[in-house]
Amino acid sequence: MSDALLVLTNAPDAEAAERIARHLVEHRLAACVNQLAPCRSTYRWNGAVEEAEEIPLFIKTTAARYPELEAALRALHPYELPELIAVGIERGLPGYLAWVADETRIEP
Repeated sequence: MSDALLVLTNAPDAEAAERIARHLVEHRLAACVNQLAPCRSTYRWNGAVEEAEEIPLFIKTTAARYPELEAALRALHPYELPELIAVGIERGLPGYLAWVADETRIEP
């Protein structure tokens, strides 16, 4: 199993999605962030069923960078409780996984 993670979150709009993506990549907390087409989310919040249009983000990072990525996402995200799910990448193209590791390597 690799050290790479796929982190999933949703942003409320394109502006927030771009701001989050750019910050994570510029600070080497993620090698790549995919901003997907808007989707419709249905969820329960504070006892009521809600619906919202959101922008899904697929964030590629490593387990070593996850704590800082989580802290940055909490600080940048406009939601009170943002979705933040990290899934371990069991397999992938070795060169791509090496690139993710290189791009998120903590500089001494």
